[in-house]
Amino acid sequence: MTHELKYIVQQFERRKKLGHRAVLATVVALDGSSYRRPGVRMLIFDSGEMVGAVSGGCVEKEVIRQAESVFALGTSKVMVYDGRYRLGCEGILYILIEAFNPDGVFISSFWDTIKKRQPFSIHSYFEKEYGEHVNYHTVFQFNTASQYINQANPPVSTGLMEFRQEMHPCFQLVIIGAEHDAVQLCKYASLTGWEVTVVASPGEEKKEGDFPGIHQLINVEPEAFRLSLDAQTAVVIMTHSYVKDLQFLMALKDEKGPYIALLGPYRRREKLFDELLERCPDIHEEFLDQIHGPAGIDIGAETPQEIAVSIVSEILSVVRGKKPALLKHKMGKIHT
Repeated sequence: MTHELKYIVQQFERRKKLGHRAVLATVVALDGSSYRRPGVRMLIFDSGEMVGAVSGGCVEKEVIRQAESVFALGTSKVMVYDGRYRLGCEGILYILIEAFNPDGVFISSFWDTIKKRQPFSIHSYFEKEYGEHVNYHTVFQFNTASQYINQANPPVSTGLMEFRQEMHPCFQLVIIGAEHDAVQLCKYASLTGWEVTVVASPGEEKKEGDFPGIHQLINVEPEAFRLSLDAQTAVVIMTHSYVKDLQFLMALKDEKGPYIALLGPYRRREKLFDELLERCPDIHEEFLDQIHGPAGIDIGAETPQEIAVSIVSEILSVVRGKKPALLKHKMGKIHT
């Protein structure tokens, strides 16, 4: 969800310069089931335009209508949307709607936290019933600093319910390789909301414009490559060069991440492992065990686009701890 929040803040900054005011809507509680869970947000501008979504598209019009009083009076409110009779989702949404006007300190703290890949938390205070209240509000906790989203009039939270959300750094995918299939993987991963870094050799003369949705391009030879993995970073090695793949594996041999994968068939992977063990006899078995190769799940992928879908799907299943399966065979809730 951090990537969605990034986009909301980006759009706020851009449209504030044009003189627009904004209201933030956050799903703070849910009884039953819904298309999305608490913590999703959308930003509504006084022009009627919106950024983000709190459902599959059925609730947004009502949110915009309810936001009119917040624009007019400045008082926060909770709206209640009963999807049991309107959507068939068997859930009741409680949505906090409040003015969104963070100051420069908030904006600076937010982007500094994002850049440094630090976690932060969001705290919303409300009552689980329809109505307005001057003390309904949301505050962000960056490290040790608390920042209100409407700094001009900080409210109090005494006696109110709290919805607390822990926000992690944006999930990032490091693609080592710059061929056509890497371009497609970059495109699909960025559409998922991931920050994508592409690693290419300087001799390939690649530019950021060659990769739709890219976050950054690193031009480096394998022997100079360094990467520290965190719990929100996946790596796919797909240079189409046996030697380069081996060199990049050697560069990563001391790292542990949620997902590291190799493109190519099983026999090629075993050959790479054998040579890696010869060159680095002290390598830990845990490193080899964490390698996914061939990368992706078996969905019958043939084209570069389909292979990208296969790899993105496997990354999601691994980092979420889910075994791929048809939802029609799952009993009960989809989200657990």
